[in-house]
Amino acid sequence: MPDPRVGFYPGTFDPVTFGHLDIIDRASALFDRLFVGVAVNEGKGPLLDVEERIAAVRKEVSGLRHAARIEVLGFGNLLVDAVRDAGAGTVVRGLRSSGDFDFETQLSGALRRLAPEIETVFLLSSENHRTTASRIVKEIARLGGDISPFVSDDVARLVLSKLDRGAT
Repeated sequence: MPDPRVGFYPGTFDPVTFGHLDIIDRASALFDRLFVGVAVNEGKGPLLDVEERIAAVRKEVSGLRHAARIEVLGFGNLLVDAVRDAGAGTVVRGLRSSGDFDFETQLSGALRRLAPEIETVFLLSSENHRTTASRIVKEIARLGGDISPFVSDDVARLVLSKLDRGAT
């Protein structure tokens, strides 16, 4: 049986943002153990490969207050299977807006039909992170803007190196 005290926070994390870290930090305080699942998701055409994203998330979460409770792993299968493989009983999703809510309710409904034993909980993004999205961060970087309000210096260097812009 899945353990409801074990959470699973899935995402592409391309790149991992301060908004993601806010959700991870808050979720890690709610669960005995939190898996951060980095989805392969080649359909989204990620800027960073899955190994780079896993490494970046691991580095970023290492400084969080409950880092010992957090494990970062990659997955390329169905979310429900990744959650089961981790032994998690709860999927954590972050919400920034009503648009996120509409999408996430559909996703949680599908998950519930596939795995009624797994619960989904939503954490509302902190107010200062509600406009942060990886897609927007990448677009700002591509157009020469400053992404430091959204990501750490290490992540910014990684993103800029992928865009051949070098470090800021």
